[in-house]
Amino acid sequence: MGLVEDRVAVITGAASGIGRETATTFAEHGASVVVADVDAEGGEETVSRIADGGGEATFVETDVSDPDDVQGAIETAVEEFGGIDVLYNNAAIEGPVDRLHEYDDEAFERVVDVNLKGVWYGLKYGIEAMLADGGGSIVSASSIAGEVAVPNYSGYGAAKAAVGQLTRYAAIEYAEDGIRANAVAPGIVRTEMIERTIEENPEMEAQFEETEPMPGLAEPEEVANAVLFLGSELSSRVTGVTLPVEGGYLAQ
Repeated sequence: MGLVEDRVAVITGAASGIGRETATTFAEHGASVVVADVDAEGGEETVSRIADGGGEATFVETDVSDPDDVQGAIETAVEEFGGIDVLYNNAAIEGPVDRLHEYDDEAFERVVDVNLKGVWYGLKYGIEAMLADGGGSIVSASSIAGEVAVPNYSGYGAAKAAVGQLTRYAAIEYAEDGIRANAVAPGIVRTEMIERTIEENPEMEAQFEETEPMPGLAEPEEVANAVLFLGSELSSRVTGVTLPVEGGYLAQ
């Protein structure tokens, strides 16, 4: 039996990278999955991969900066699969790589809209649905950039730091309602986002390789496994924490 057998999971940003890997991992462990993303082609590909593996999933085109879209993804879980047990607020964008005084105003607002408000809407509507469904587990995507200052990522880091604080508020406000709220803080993960950053800033490749004490870069499945832990009953007494998945970076 899988760790989330007969559970329903909504995963945002599931058309690629960590989100896709998490969606397929949850399906492999028995969950029905709502794949939510702005990328329809990638989202449908994730659904196909899950179906090919014998799992059950559906795609909902979702811009997490739009509260109606987020609410719609949650409602899809309830309408198609009978409820929601796990929500992974994963969707994010990287934003510019610039010093703070050079950081574009509109880009900052866009990063906050997706990386922070997107999590806010997920918590808001996810909690609402879980209150009606007897509880559940919410996991949100933070980052090492939300725990320490990573140069040239002020917008991204500020939004991710706020995700950790929102997670703590949700954890204490809904502990008696059977809802757990946690976050994961990945380090450098080999995703499309990192590949784009390296392509735009080639000098950062060596920096990424040298960032964490453990050699190499993390793979998406390593983060997916941490989310699976937080979404399953293996972490039944864990709430309000941000779990680092970063090869020892924060221990330095």
